[in-house]
Amino acid sequence: MLETHSVVKKYFEEHSFIDSNLQSFNKFIDVELQRIVNENSEIMPTITPSEAHDFKIKFDNIWIEKPSIVEADGSTRPVYPMEARLRQLTYSAPMHLEVSVHIDGVQRESFTTMVGKMPIMLKSKACLLHGMKEADLEKHGEDPNDPGGYFILNGNERVLITVEDLMPNRFFISKAQEQGASKHVAKIFSQRGSYSIPHTIEMMKDGIIYLTFTRFKRIPIIAVIKALGFTKDSDIQEMASPEGKEYDEMYINLFNALELKNMEDALEFVAKKMGLTQPKEVRIQKAQEQLDQYLLPHVGITPRERYLKAYNLCKLIKRFLMVAKDNVTSMDKDHYKNKKLKLSGSLMADLMRVNMKVLVNDINYNLQRLVKRGKFQSVKIIIRDKLLTSRIKSAMATGSWVGGRKGISQNIERTNFVATMSHLNRVVSQLSATQENFEAREIHSTHWARLCPIETPEGTPIGLRKNLAMMCQITQEEVSDDKIRKLLEASGLKIVK
Repeated sequence: MLETHSVVKKYFEEHSFIDSNLQSFNKFIDVELQRIVNENSEIMPTITPSEAHDFKIKFDNIWIEKPSIVEADGSTRPVYPMEARLRQLTYSAPMHLEVSVHIDGVQRESFTTMVGKMPIMLKSKACLLHGMKEADLEKHGEDPNDPGGYFILNGNERVLITVEDLMPNRFFISKAQEQGASKHVAKIFSQRGSYSIPHTIEMMKDGIIYLTFTRFKRIPIIAVIKALGFTKDSDIQEMASPEGKEYDEMYINLFNALELKNMEDALEFVAKKMGLTQPKEVRIQKAQEQLDQYLLPHVGITPRERYLKAYNLCKLIKRFLMVAKDNVTSMDKDHYKNKKLKLSGSLMADLMRVNMKVLVNDINYNLQRLVKRGKFQSVKIIIRDKLLTSRIKSAMATGSWVGGRKGISQNIERTNFVATMSHLNRVVSQLSATQENFEAREIHSTHWARLCPIETPEGTPIGLRKNLAMMCQITQEEVSDDKIRKLLEASGLKIVK
């Protein structure tokens, strides 16, 4: 027993209850923030000064300083959390961005500007309390046992609740809950960067399999495959059928798309289904652009990935028919390998990504307005630092997050220390508490040592609002695509070209 106590004591000497949240926010500061800026690194305005043919605004490095406050007399000094609480301030740090202006390939202007103030998580790398000893914490009015992991906005302590969601880019097949034309419905949330696009596959009573995503509403999936340039029926049949087995439904679907002899016919068919009414060449081009951009974006968004997308759709048909016709077990949605936990860093990255696009649009608008008036002098004057600050602060103060989610940010529970720790480790499901969702509410065997089996509220949110186990740690590292590809190739994977 003593040995067990020693191991647990040693663990908590080196780790905190909320280690995962701190690591997630640190990763956001160190990695994600720069990645978001790189996604929006070039701005090419549609209206430019008359003397410039090629006008670009480029964003380079971004970094965050330590939390500070600008006093009424204009002086800047460090601000500590206790002062922020007492004076009802926001504990935030300035973000600085390197900006350069290129006219006709020549750099004309280069400067560093503040683009906003980022609320800082207590005890994270960017916090002034990071690494402080007990005596120093007491000197600054802090409880040495306080774990941090929350934010201070207008003097209120706010915590970002961990969100549980389905893993993106996974293929889930389930029986249709409503008595409709399709007995089984398959979904895949294809995610690339800032956006996630749901794709739905369903088979009607006549055996035709349909695909739905964005502007494409119930389009025969074989037509989409042929529109991607994969037009040979025998190849589609081979790829979409298991070895040594053929489905009648595949013949029905191929027969239904028999008149689509080539890629152009298929694109014309898809364009009509989308409701495009432009001339034929424009319709075909628009349909291709939509397929490239929004069909399975995690596979790619350029024309060279069309074959891979067609190949993937064939494999999805194969899996769908195996579950629908042969009762093969489908992927368990409630297994924790098929779940993803969005910690503070991921939530802040989502918020920052959306608001960075808003900042880019605002810079574009201000530039065009000044150019039209003939008053444009410098890019420095069109970057509003209060835009990002106010939008981020508003989302964190109200809890209204990107994607229409509510209650992501909450006032921290301070009834007692145990209640505070519970609140910092809370996990909330995206599912609606008003619907049944029996399976999602049940304890799953994969919750063992990850989620507490007891701590969940009674009533409608039961099983949807959970808590992490005390010694649970969430991995932060990312495995690169190249590393995965090399491992798979070493195991005998053949690359489709």
